[in-house]
Amino acid sequence: MLKKIIKVVKQPNLLVHFLIKNLKIFRLISDESYLKINYKLRTRKKLNLENPKTFNEKLQWLKVYNQKPEYTKMVDKYEMRDYVAQTIGEKYLIPLLGVYNSYDEIDFDVLPEQFVLKPNHTSGDVYICQDKTKIDHPKLKKEINKWLNREYYWIHREWPYKNVKPRIICEKFLVDVSGTGLKDYKFMCFNKEVKCIFVCSNRASQDGVNIDIYDINWKLMPFVRKQHPNSGILTPPPKYYNEMLDIAHELSKVAPFIRVDFYETNGMLFIGELTFYPGSGYEEFNPQIYDEVLGNWLDIQKI
Repeated sequence: MLKKIIKVVKQPNLLVHFLIKNLKIFRLISDESYLKINYKLRTRKKLNLENPKTFNEKLQWLKVYNQKPEYTKMVDKYEMRDYVAQTIGEKYLIPLLGVYNSYDEIDFDVLPEQFVLKPNHTSGDVYICQDKTKIDHPKLKKEINKWLNREYYWIHREWPYKNVKPRIICEKFLVDVSGTGLKDYKFMCFNKEVKCIFVCSNRASQDGVNIDIYDINWKLMPFVRKQHPNSGILTPPPKYYNEMLDIAHELSKVAPFIRVDFYETNGMLFIGELTFYPGSGYEEFNPQIYDEVLGNWLDIQKI
């Protein structure tokens, strides 16, 4: 915490952002006001909630004005399993090895040598175990306790997370026997229609994940996520691409925008997660005009 404070005091915008996120008094600020402040600090742009135009602006608008009870179940990585099973079938679920309320509930003796731990109520937090004998248990316990104490809704004001009960889930470790590495296929659904697919690869690279963006005809699109350059390799469409399209369409019926994540491994197709606000509505694109292009694909009047 002290290192974070030292870092942000040198940059006024980061200092204000840090205080807003960490001082509970700022929870008295309405979601709308909080998002306007945070958006300005993160993007250096004014957030137009009255007449949003860009993709990022519209995601912020959806946080405030599109709040449905079922969304809470869909963002919960544990409860989401019931929704997916009932909607498209449980065969698309990554095998579940356990669900826990605390670190001390985890019986590592019964877990396989490889597995994945993640909190059900946050985004981006994950522990991948490839060798159970090498676990640093004090360090892992500290990390998991930090996950469980994280009140994710207050960080980005993503309403669906507000009432999610924090838990830890353990899933089967997925591998890609092709030798090219496990890819994450993220289907971007706008008003029930898939418009593009973000293909994430090279997660283990020191340079960070690469993201290639394809249209529905699997043609590489002329824009990138600013912090995640293209891989430089043309990836062939996944084996179950048409099935992914059908599933994404089915799962997207409840929301004006949703991202459906898939893994394809060992001849099987799995759902990774469902996301309403990629990058929490702060994603940077290059060229920047694609923030408006994606915004034009999303008609928030159809909710």
